[in-house]
Amino acid sequence: MASPLEQALAVMVSTFHKYSAKQGDKFKLSKAELKDLLIKELPVFESKQMDDAEFQKIMSDLDANKDNEVDFQEFACFLACVATGFNDFFKDHRLKQLRKK
Repeated sequence: MASPLEQALAVMVSTFHKYSAKQGDKFKLSKAELKDLLIKELPVFESKQMDDAEFQKIMSDLDANKDNEVDFQEFACFLACVATGFNDFFKDHRLKQLRKK
């Protein structure tokens, strides 16, 4: 039986490949594949009503080697940043709750 962390890692890898396999290089996300993944798998990005300029900024930031695609390593770095942001949010939220007491 896989641990919750092992399951989370498997979901991260399988989600990347679910979208990267749709067109072109099967091991990289095109701009369209990345946008589809963000909208469907991380709805917080869609809720911000991301315009083309914002999406282009995200793509540019993620595409470290500037090949106009996002490979798994670039995607994993992105997820690490998102997870760090979530951690900071919950840490700050918890500190605010403690201050109110």
